Amino acid sequence: MGCTLEKRGSVFVLTLTSESDEQHRLNPTLLSSLLAALTQVNSQATDASALVTTAQGRFFCNGFDFHWARAAADHQAARIRLRAMSNSLRPVLAALFSLPIPTVAAVSGHAAAAGAVLALAHDHVLMRGDRGVLYMPEVDLGITLPDYFAAVMREKVAAARDLVLAGRKVRAEEAVKMGIVRSAHDSAEGTVEAAMGLGEELAGRKWVGEAYVEVRKSLFPEVCDVLGLAPKSIVSKI
Repeated sequence: MGCTLEKRGSVFVLTLTSESDEQHRLNPTLLSSLLAALTQVNSQATDASALVTTAQGRFFCNGFDFHWARAAADHQAARIRLRAMSNSLRPVLAALFSLPIPTVAAVSGHAAAAGAVLALAHDHVLMRGDRGVLYMPEVDLGITLPDYFAAVMREKVAAARDLVLAGRKVRAEEAVKMGIVRSAHDSAEGTVEAAMGLGEELAGRKWVGEAYVEVRKSLFPEVCDVLGLAPKSIVSKI
């Protein structure tokens, strides 16, 4: 289990690959693969690039791998594993926020908890309308939000209270109305196709990457501060 990275024209395509239940739960293996892939994108990107992230199967990402955590020797060891996964997701999100290119999440299925946060860390989110939800189940599970989860929700989602404090399962059309996602599409294939089209359009703008990433940081200062991403002074090239 992990992810694949390929280049289709001007667009990098990062795909969470299938496992037995295709839930793409974030465990050390997948988190390490994601960080390595994003590091590769950062090193190879040009001003004419974009990133599209998607997944195989009916899940985009179903959050942290609680099955792996519970397989530990005892409750304390399970908590240590859960904390390790949370600590490992933080640099993945920091890598996303640090990419000098536009990023698009093609949410082709369910995106829950840490999986929803992963999707929302992209610049643009597209979602399939025929199946799948955005879901933050922490109140149902009786667990607290890591500081960077809360920061992403506050700065990325205007309706964070309903999504987080009510534990609502939000479908694509409603997510569009709530301003959480950019658009809804009829199928997984249609979602990816639309995301690729948007990625190619954004890559075609050929924005200066150094400036683009700093503009992103200025829009989401709390998230970037929590992730340890300090802003830089950019001298205009005009």
